[in-house]
Amino acid sequence: MVSAAEKLPLSVEEYLQGEASAEYKHEYLNGEVWAMVGATDAHVTIAMNLGFLLKQSLKGTPCRAYISDMKVNVEKANAFFYPDVLVTCNAKDRDSALFKQHPIFIAEVLSPSTEAFDRGQKFSAYRQLESLQTYWLIDSRKMSVDCFNRTDNNEWLLHGYENAEEIVRIPWLDLEWPLQSLYEEVLFAQS
Repeated sequence: MVSAAEKLPLSVEEYLQGEASAEYKHEYLNGEVWAMVGATDAHVTIAMNLGFLLKQSLKGTPCRAYISDMKVNVEKANAFFYPDVLVTCNAKDRDSALFKQHPIFIAEVLSPSTEAFDRGQKFSAYRQLESLQTYWLIDSRKMSVDCFNRTDNNEWLLHGYENAEEIVRIPWLDLEWPLQSLYEEVLFAQS
């Protein structure tokens, strides 16, 4: 019998095989697996708004937007994540039905239980994706988005948005919208 302390790491193949028949989604990082928790109304509405804006804006282009049920494989970090929203323009990703490896844009909608991980270890892993150019952290408790864009020097430049009329941009896709469009019909929880 193996104790919890002696638990062996799960291989990528075991993870993918288990995920194919799992009742709940799981993320994977270097052999460890954890279940995804449910989201709030605000979280889901924000992700849906962004997904809709991207879907409409990317019509007729080689790029495709995906929402939270599509995995991203960060091979260099030995990880699989379910970002809230992602965009890939890479033809190689069209042939992969279960996960994408070349996203140009990823957005995570923050919740109190995931914010530290999304800002820290997950962003550290995502930065290893050579294709990734823009990473958004969207607050679900107030109108606020932190936009990280990769520079020509392979550094990440942060621009924060908090005013409803401000224009949020995804420069590599030449897309922009007023911040308030991400928060349309969002009801923030009363403290």
